[in-house]
Amino acid sequence: MQYDYDVVVIGAGPAGEGAAMKLTKEGKKVAVIDARGQVGGNCTHVGTIPSKALRQTVFNIMRYQRDSMFRRVGELSNVPLSQVLARAHKIIEQQVTVHTRFYDRNQVDLYFGQAQFVDAHTVKIKTLEGGKEVLTFGSVVIATGSRPYQPDDIDFSHQRVFDSDKILTLDYPVQKLIIYGAGVIGCEYASIFVGLGYKVDLINTQAQLLSYLDDEIADALSYYLRELGVLIRHQEQYEKVETFDDCVVLHLKSGKKIKADAILWCNGRTGNTDGLGLENLGVTANSRGQVTVDKQYRTNAQHVFAAGDVIGWPSLASAAYDQGRCAAAHIVGLKDTPHVEDVPTGIYTIPEISSLGKTEKQLTEEQVPYEVGQAFFRHLARAQITGETVGMLKILFHRETLEILGIHCFGNNSAEIVHIGQAIMQQKNGGNTLQYFANTTFNYPTMAEAYRVAALNGLNRLF
Repeated sequence: MQYDYDVVVIGAGPAGEGAAMKLTKEGKKVAVIDARGQVGGNCTHVGTIPSKALRQTVFNIMRYQRDSMFRRVGELSNVPLSQVLARAHKIIEQQVTVHTRFYDRNQVDLYFGQAQFVDAHTVKIKTLEGGKEVLTFGSVVIATGSRPYQPDDIDFSHQRVFDSDKILTLDYPVQKLIIYGAGVIGCEYASIFVGLGYKVDLINTQAQLLSYLDDEIADALSYYLRELGVLIRHQEQYEKVETFDDCVVLHLKSGKKIKADAILWCNGRTGNTDGLGLENLGVTANSRGQVTVDKQYRTNAQHVFAAGDVIGWPSLASAAYDQGRCAAAHIVGLKDTPHVEDVPTGIYTIPEISSLGKTEKQLTEEQVPYEVGQAFFRHLARAQITGETVGMLKILFHRETLEILGIHCFGNNSAEIVHIGQAIMQQKNGGNTLQYFANTTFNYPTMAEAYRVAALNGLNRLF
């Protein structure tokens, strides 16, 4: 049977783009459908790009406030978020322009509107202009992303109730903010808003922050958030949220009541699969709207693939792009394409966190004989020059083979620093060794030399 397209991709975020670019370069005729009207997905419009642009602005403000050489920035607590976000909106426009060119250059057809599957090889599109398109396809990649989870008993239409998408539209002054949920998004926004001068109550449903991190790094994050002024409440569950014209009141099951100007709900994500007509493809989503895939990113239907946030963990833009490329590779028959694993975490709190590989807790449970090498940023010349002395690099390595087992970094530019270690960890045939860092000459002064300091620190622990 002749189809309109070899492959249709639903979603123009990182996963959809990764799949589309790989497929078209392999000679496939590809169409991409997106509901937003612009490419980039949630990542560009309401997620990674605007939140990180906002973070950078706040970070710059905090640096100026800290530096006695510069005139103190004025009172921040009364600055509407919309003003601070002005720079972010410019970056979003730039990103949309760049990514649109990718599709044009690679002759990928773009359709904007709501997609719904009619049968196993047909999709109809309700266009943004109100028209209708019908496309047939051989295979499909579902890359529709996710959205913030919204409990039914909370009124998210209220002007003082926000989720992580809606918070970027906050247009009135706030003095106190409740953030419910202390996952990655909750912690990132806690550090952003406290940096803007807000009082922040961070409600954590777990016993510690980001429990999948190395314990020492998680403890450091807790400490520095508190140093900034964030009040963290662990092991709390909400009872109800009361809304008023001028405030919100959060009732916790422990009996506590917290009053604030607004509440930001950051407790979980839901896959964007409702209304897609997955049942007509023979595919089902779980209660959180997520699609189950195998290591080839194939669903239970042979011609249906899925990638990105819609499949759940790790829900990172970086991983989503590679997952999309991997799904595309399997569609065209490239069997040796590796599954996306060993993805570094990048958490853009202030200071930021990045890690890769095993934690101390995991290695202890697995009874691996490991040792630790540490480098504290306050001892590095480059950190002293920039004034960003908070943080550390921590290398976990095998005591006998010196193989690097994990890298954990906390502090400014952690998300960049971790990639040096990642490159060495990927080396084969004995190339993954701590000795590389001990014997390599680094530029001076740089943050990269933290690897040499940490390596020597670790080697000195051996006997």
